[in-house]
Amino acid sequence: MAIVDLVMPKLGEGIMEATVLKWTKKVGDTVKMDDTVLEIATDKVDSEVPSTTEGVLAEILYNENDVVSIGTVIARIETGTEATAEALEANSEIEVIAETNEPLEPFTHEHVEDRADDDTFDEPVPFIPHLPTNINLPGQGNHKFYSPLVLNIANSEGIAMSELENIPGTGNEGRVTKKDILQYVADTKEGKFLKVESEQAQKVAQTQKENSPGPATATDWEESPQPLTTTGNVEIIEMDRMRKMIAKHMVNSKQTSPHVTSFSEADVTNMVMWRERVKKQFERQEGVKITFTPMFIACITKVIKRYPYVNCSVEGDRIILKKDINIGMATALPSGNLIVPVIKNADYLNLVGLSKMVNNLADAARNNRLKPDDTNGGTFTITNVGSFGSLTGTPIINQPQVAILAVGLIKKRPMVIETSEGDAIGIRHMMYLSLSYDHRVVDGSVGASFLTEVAKEFENWDVTREA
Repeated sequence: MAIVDLVMPKLGEGIMEATVLKWTKKVGDTVKMDDTVLEIATDKVDSEVPSTTEGVLAEILYNENDVVSIGTVIARIETGTEATAEALEANSEIEVIAETNEPLEPFTHEHVEDRADDDTFDEPVPFIPHLPTNINLPGQGNHKFYSPLVLNIANSEGIAMSELENIPGTGNEGRVTKKDILQYVADTKEGKFLKVESEQAQKVAQTQKENSPGPATATDWEESPQPLTTTGNVEIIEMDRMRKMIAKHMVNSKQTSPHVTSFSEADVTNMVMWRERVKKQFERQEGVKITFTPMFIACITKVIKRYPYVNCSVEGDRIILKKDINIGMATALPSGNLIVPVIKNADYLNLVGLSKMVNNLADAARNNRLKPDDTNGGTFTITNVGSFGSLTGTPIINQPQVAILAVGLIKKRPMVIETSEGDAIGIRHMMYLSLSYDHRVVDGSVGASFLTEVAKEFENWDVTREA
């Protein structure tokens, strides 16, 4: 017999904790190697944690909705041929270790006018960026710890922190659980409780209001929603967890970065003609479809190297230039929400490598198989607003990045063409581009010049190149 620790796995750079959503196995259940033991959530994606060994689940160390640090032991699995569920039930009780903020022992051991072309549907769709958020927040006053789920419910229900602190908790050491806060919301709506903030909290709120004039901040949006009033025939739909985070991050991005958007137009006839010529051969040789997205990314990475300030972040008064070029692309999730998986070191990949990465990440997103690290570390984002027929758009910057490029619908139009015999009118495949950028660090001259160069790279695509 041996006991093997199951730990919270590393989920990506900068991700230090995750929330336990659901245990798919219970104490006494037999587990095989790679069986899913529990489902977890970070501020970006939901994931499954597989078993690292074969045996019987002997202990569950954290409750659902608990926030657990990376590297923390979350369960123990008993291995050996004699380990059975019946033996465990006869010799031990189901044990759930008390909640703690301290980690336990770390683990040692494609889009053209003819949309009937199926291979264009691999293109990413227009998106609202999904940005990181700090969720490990202490309460005020009595310094209670609240899980991200509890905080999200409190925010959506307009429960201030001072009010949250007064909700009786049934969790370990009085922690407020999901059940507690949902019961409190239900009781409040039935009139059993009056939602009244303490005098101290009211004074603090008044002071903050007096000292912070101007438009509402992201925090105001999150913690002080306007009373719900409806007229006519309506349906009220509660946002899901991801949509709430997206909404919060969009407000935060607008409050953080002074957005400026520049527009350009590109003749992508060469791209369209080349792709039409090689797509069958490309798929036969490489096993993946060639869409426009990897072609766009190949061009963008070249221009980023000439304009490094669009590939940076801002921390206070410091500009952090990123040497790596990690391109985020928008992709739809089955839920209808959108997410931005990242192609790491995109400038080091050829067209085949980019195509495989684009297809693999898009497929993983559609099938809920994205890993937390797949959405982490982006330095520049591209979004395809042409996928649904939009000519152009003004995208919101994906914090902490400073620029985002939107590509619109490719559409045939009559254009003036310069030839050696003079000007002529020809049918060309045209597309609008738009670039939103953070004016704190990217001036109009830089942003517009970068966008112009991207359009030129698109137009100068080598129509004679091999697949």
